[in-house]
Amino acid sequence: MQELLNTPGEAGALNDADLTLLPIRDLLKSRFFIPAYQRGYRWTNIQVEQLLDDILEFKKLNGPVSDAPDAPFYCLQPVVVKKRARNGQPEWEVIDGQQRLTTILIILHYFNKTEFKTERPLYHIQYQTRPDSETFLANLEDAALAAGNIDYHHMHLAYQTISNWFDALEEAHIGERSELYPVLVKNIKVIWYQVDDSSGRSDTVPVEVFTRLNIGKIALTNSELIKALFLQRGNFENGKVTARQLQIAAEWDTIEKQLQDDAFWFFIYDIANPLKYENRIEYIFDLMKGKQPEDEHYHTFNRFVEELARTRLPADRDKASLLWTEVKKYFLSFEEWFGNKEFYHLVGFLVDCRVPISTLKKEAEGRTKKAFRAYLDRQVHEQVKGDIATLDYDHQNTRKVLLLFNIQTLLATRNADFRFPFYRYKKDNWDIEHVRSRTAQQVTAGQRHHWLTGVLEYCTGLRETTAEHQQAAVAALREGEEKVIAQQILAILPEKRVGDNVFEALYKRISQHFREHNLPGDIDHISNLALLDSGTNRSYKNAMFPVKRKRILDNDKTGIFVPICTRNLFSKSYSSRMSDLIYWEASDAADYLLAMQQTLELYLKTPEPAQ
Repeated sequence: MQELLNTPGEAGALNDADLTLLPIRDLLKSRFFIPAYQRGYRWTNIQVEQLLDDILEFKKLNGPVSDAPDAPFYCLQPVVVKKRARNGQPEWEVIDGQQRLTTILIILHYFNKTEFKTERPLYHIQYQTRPDSETFLANLEDAALAAGNIDYHHMHLAYQTISNWFDALEEAHIGERSELYPVLVKNIKVIWYQVDDSSGRSDTVPVEVFTRLNIGKIALTNSELIKALFLQRGNFENGKVTARQLQIAAEWDTIEKQLQDDAFWFFIYDIANPLKYENRIEYIFDLMKGKQPEDEHYHTFNRFVEELARTRLPADRDKASLLWTEVKKYFLSFEEWFGNKEFYHLVGFLVDCRVPISTLKKEAEGRTKKAFRAYLDRQVHEQVKGDIATLDYDHQNTRKVLLLFNIQTLLATRNADFRFPFYRYKKDNWDIEHVRSRTAQQVTAGQRHHWLTGVLEYCTGLRETTAEHQQAAVAALREGEEKVIAQQILAILPEKRVGDNVFEALYKRISQHFREHNLPGDIDHISNLALLDSGTNRSYKNAMFPVKRKRILDNDKTGIFVPICTRNLFSKSYSSRMSDLIYWEASDAADYLLAMQQTLELYLKTPEPAQ
């Protein structure tokens, strides 16, 4: 869809500058043609009643109908058309939106049948597959005529639904039929797109556009509609149209390019957000207009339409430029935070903790940088406050603390330019991993070959190699316990299934060699946990400390990102004793916890009250 909107001159392109908001009354002299490639009319009573309910709700909220240019209006979803001629008469071929147009026409027919002595003007719809459709649409109440085909049947049901809805309205003394007619024709508008066919391929272009719009029912996005809204020619003085359109379009592309940079995007975007974005600038618009997942699809576009209609400016200024400036200012706040090392890390952390970035943006308004930093510190404290020595694998704050430990370690290194990569943290789905492994019972039958291969790789120093290379490497090992272990693993690996007794005996021998068989302490305690990406975590699940240590340090050497605190831990940088680097002991866990407590002291203690 974006290609359709942004390719000037391409056959079938929807031109950014050609979006128009048309009230129903502006369509009343039009003729519409529904081509054969479209399905027939299929709206249900629920959809018809929803439209009527929305119109009634609009009237209740906005009072008497007004013709003023800034009068509020209710906006229907897009109608996409192409100009054509039939029998010498101009008409519009409807590419998308025929269900809405037909329903509105049925409502207008209802008013003519029940309210007006002299019928009011109506637009005309001709279905290519139903040559007598115009005749039927003038006799919608005729059940016998409706029985002729399925399309007429659904149109007749829609007419009955409309009649019943208005009867219920008057029985409940909510209002009269006639009160909604002026609302319908004056204050209900459609988003009108005219397809530009500059190639002359009049028969193929509408089909292509229809297909691209309707395969999978891909709706026009809010950002596509907002772009067209900003760039429509009526927003600008005649002499400034092209220049201002080009400027806004260029700035739009610059913002979208920055948002397509994952390093920037995952700094401001919470992956738990159910709203997903192909055009990421739409996220900025949704934040500005407070869109929630439960809001209707075009919530954000409708809010911009209303704001554009309300805006009053001197003759020498244009509305679109004013609104676009607000968009740029909103975005530039995030860009400024991204460029500030402290704001980048603290805001990124809070966004990952599900604090809405729109809330942070609102709190930043009117504050100095110093005051905003103090606000961020208080919010971080709220996320991790408490005694971290009480945290374990299942506690909701454990991941937050481990993440903040990495972030604060980087913030404390003032001269380092390195930043925590939120995009990797979110895209790679980082897990909480045990430093010291679980017991043999946690290594399932299906994991045993993989687990033993990891131990063999540690012993030989070879990774992902052939059986011949493994045998040669084991033969070359110095005599000792690790060679015996490697030989036993080589003997077992060719077997399809490693038996329980065989595996448990070998596991016990390996565990004793690596001093992991009887370590004290709670294995799920935070002092035995670290952050790792899920891919690396799965590759050595339940592996023992030296195997994990070797793989992590190998990853770091080959350029695979390893978080700084995880690297420090497996390098035993936090340990007060530097002997026995391949073992993880109770003293190492205690030193690791102490390092966390000292690094996070700023956020664990109660912050100073706001000035």
